[in-house]
Amino acid sequence: MRVIVADDAVLLREGLSRLLAEADFEIAGTAADREGLLALVEAERPDVAVVDIRMPPTYTDEGLRAAREIRASHPATGVLVLSQYVRVTYALELLGDDPRGVGYLLKDRVADLEELAAAVRRVAHGGSALDPEVVALLLGRHQSGSGLAAMTGREREVLALMAEGRSNRAIARRLGIAERTVEKHIAAIFDKLRIPADADAHRRVLAVIAHLRQ
Repeated sequence: MRVIVADDAVLLREGLSRLLAEADFEIAGTAADREGLLALVEAERPDVAVVDIRMPPTYTDEGLRAAREIRASHPATGVLVLSQYVRVTYALELLGDDPRGVGYLLKDRVADLEELAAAVRRVAHGGSALDPEVVALLLGRHQSGSGLAAMTGREREVLALMAEGRSNRAIARRLGIAERTVEKHIAAIFDKLRIPADADAHRRVLAVIAHLRQ
């Protein structure tokens, strides 16, 4: 699996590259700014671009804008955006109307190589990978006046993992419950949120995010 790493900080850029190489990813190239990133993606067509959300010259949202350009021009390339701080608006802007092949993680999360590698692979295979803190903020903003208030604690745990982009099997492993139990919780969640159930995992995540962004 071929990956490009884009970050203006050379230590973080090289550190990320080394970590990903240790996790058996092929580093197809590195970039320090938006222009270099877009040129590399065009030349190398990687499976995933790991992108810092803030890059030169303004250090605001260059990485986010580059990620959106990559999604538009190279839909086969997944994008995993890294941010120093939680910005729900950035996450929702990145997701747009399609959560496939998109991830948004806090930089602190990259210290966990297993979690980072899982997020990159999930994005590469067309899944989504939302940082748990982003999901927690989304859920926290909608506790009252919605179906969330009627959910059990376990249903909220399942919903959070769904919004992160995890499959039923992954949710079952994380919570230590049977996959059929996860399916029952999800059916209850969709009923309480008044979201039509759909077997497609991408539409499932999109439905959850669409509800939470209201």
